[in-house]
Parts: sequence; structure tokens; C-alpha cells
Amino acid sequence: MKKLDKKWKLLIYGIAGMGVNMLNLMMGSYLCSAILIGGFGEAAIPYQTFEQRDLVVAGVWATFVLVAKIIDGVIDIPMASMTDNMKTRWGRRRPALLMGLVPMIASYLLFLVCPNPLEASIGNTIYYGVMLCVFYISYTLVMVTYYATFTEITDNEADRSFISNVKSVCDIVYFILGYVLVAGMLKGTNIRTVAVIMLPIVATMLIPFFLIKEDSTLEKDAGKRQSASKTVSLTKSLIYTLKNNNFIKWMFVYSIMQFSIQLFLSGINEYFSKTGMNMMMVMMAAFAPVPFTLIIYNKLKQKKGFGFAMRYVLIIYAIGMFLMFGAGLIDAGGLKTALAIASGVIASFGIGALFSVAYSIPAQLAAEDEEKTGISHSAMYFAVQGLFAGIATGIGSGAVLTALKEAGNAMVYMTLISGIGMFVSLALTFLLPKSLINLGKVNK
Repeated sequence: MKKLDKKWKLLIYGIAGMGVNMLNLMMGSYLCSAILIGGFGEAAIPYQTFEQRDLVVAGVWATFVLVAKIIDGVIDIPMASMTDNMKTRWGRRRPALLMGLVPMIASYLLFLVCPNPLEASIGNTIYYGVMLCVFYISYTLVMVTYYATFTEITDNEADRSFISNVKSVCDIVYFILGYVLVAGMLKGTNIRTVAVIMLPIVATMLIPFFLIKEDSTLEKDAGKRQSASKTVSLTKSLIYTLKNNNFIKWMFVYSIMQFSIQLFLSGINEYFSKTGMNMMMVMMAAFAPVPFTLIIYNKLKQKKGFGFAMRYVLIIYAIGMFLMFGAGLIDAGGLKTALAIASGVIASFGIGALFSVAYSIPAQLAAEDEEKTGISHSAMYFAVQGLFAGIATGIGSGAVLTALKEAGNAMVYMTLISGIGMFVSLALTFLLPKSLINLGKVNK
């Protein structure tokens, strides 16, 4: 694959995934809730539900959601192998993107249609369950393919870090769009209309089709390919990835970090409702400074290396969580508001980097592996990382969050647990090899 040698190209390429992520947010946070009226206040039902009534059988739908989540967790591995080994005259990445993008958009649109809007039927439940599974499978193929190209369109760690930082900022943008703009639109517009309005953002994923220049991967064209890298089967690719000790050590750090982040993100609504803090103000304080705080992170990485910079963001994020925990214990008033906003600003110095490393480190390790072995299977690194993250997220947003919600006033301790998790992740960074600790360090 031809490398992107201009910063503006890397910048545009980093934006590409934002639209697909936005559709995933819409599906998970809004559309799946719109087919049941339970949990909504009377004022919200006309806008946040499709038909102002239950459209599915709740118990059966819960089973479908569980199945869809399981599929979303385990499908990464075969999807990664599929995109790594695709044989076409147009290469492997663009065809894989197209194969995922078309059914993803189709299932998103079909989810807005109800076969029988007059009652909660088994037919409706099966229909929505199938659409949800198709959406998650195709979404996974698109994103694991896109992330895999971070290794292939760059030829050095600095460019991989740059594109990962751009993607991290875009993550913050779609969070703001999803939890501020969309929430505001739902005050007077039905969720179906809002979902259609958000759909054109997915066009950002057309960017790779114009920037990726890839040789044919057909066997008959082997002699014409510029790259001499080989591909391997699913089993061998998975074995090679799991045998990479540096990657596995990173997985321990990353998994605990993900547990802490996802516990907080999954319990945002309940936490702010329970503690009486203004969620919009705190979230804006946490997200708005991210582009600037990423500059600090990158400066630290260039001067001291990735290990030092990573420990800095883990500590600073933990401090933000502890301060938010303290604010949650104070009665309503000016001090509570000031502490809550301050905690968001402090946490922002870690948030951007914590998203960025999810893209830059697997891409870097995959590139090092390919250089050493001659085997190109970068998608598998992101797939395995996704599997680890899924397990950590399940523990945080499932078992721990549910326990906190069921234990009376225990929700206030959510931020305390999140902060402690970051210190555990910090301790695990001391297991990382020197090659990762010194990654990005510029020797003068």
C-alpha cells in the first residue's frame, strides 16, 4: 500500500472513521432504546421512541441484545482474518470496507422501519434483532479494516501517532455530537428524523477509497506487487499475535484502563443524576480542551518517551476522577459546581491520550512485527485488542456498574473505582518493555 507522505492527507484520513462511529453511537444509545417506552418520562416518549409504544417483546429483545453483544465481541477475530487475507484485483482493504459499509448503512436505515407498528410482536422482535446483528457484524468489518490501515499507510511512529491523535480528537467530536447536539434535537424532533439527519456523516468513510492506493492481491499478480509481505491463516495470525509478548503486556495495561474509562462512560447518566451535578457542563469541561491537552502529551512523549507520557495521563485522569468523587459527596452549591467543572478540566489532560493509544500502539506493534517477520496481519492486532477491551468493558459496564446501581447510594463511588483502576493500570506500565517505554522519544 502506498504511504501517505503529507500531513494534510494523514489529517483527513484520521477523520474518516468519525461517521461510522457516530452511527454506532446512534444505534447503541438511541435507536435500541426507541423500540421500548420503559424508562422514559412522559415528556420524552413522543420524541425518543418510534411509535410511542412498545414494539418488541421485552424479554425476547433482551436476549437478542445479549446475542448481538456477544457477536460484536467475538466477530473481530474472523473479520480481521478476512480483511488481512482478502484476494481481489483492488487489494484487500477497500473491498473489505465496501463489504462492511453497504450492509451497515442498510441495516441502520431498516432499523428505522417497523414491520408492525400496532403491537409488540415476536415478528418485530426478530426483525430488529436481525438488523442489530447485521449492523454490528458489518460495523466490525469496517472499523477493524480501517484501523489496520494505520500500519500500512504510514512508515514511521511519528505519523502513526499523528493519525491516532486526529482520530482521538474526532472521537471527542462525535461524543459531543451524540450526547449534546442529538440530545438537544430530541427536545422537539422524533428520533427517526434525527437518525436520518445524522446519517450523512457516515460519508467520512469514503475518504479511504480515494487515499488508499493498493496493489492487486490475486495470486496471478504476485510478481507485480511492490510489497513482499505475506499473509497467514486465521489460526496462525491469532497465534503470532498472542505470542507477541510486548503486545500481551500492553493488553494488561490497556484492559484495566478500558475498564476504568468504560465504567465511567457507561454510568454517566446515573452518576450525574444521583450526585446532582450538571452533566453537560462537566462533559464540555472534560472534552473541549482535548486538542490542546494532546499537544502536552505528545511533547512529553517526544522528550521522555511513551512510558513517561502514559503514566502522566493515567495519573492526571485518576486525579480528575478522585476530585469528581469528592464533588459528588458535597451538597449542592457553588463549591460542588466548581469542583465538578475542575475535575472535568483535569481529566481532559488524560482523556484524549487514553483514546489515542488505542490506535497508535497496536499499529506500531503490528508494524514492528511485520518488519521482523515479513507477515502482514495488522487487523488481527486491533481485533485481539478489541476482544480484551470487550471483556474489560463487560466487567466494568456490566457487573460492576449493575452492582453499584443495585446497592442504594453506591453510585457515588463509581468515580472512585474508576480512579483506582487507573492506578492499577499505571502499576502495570512498569511491565512494559523498554522498546515501548522509549517509543516516540526524540534523541537530541
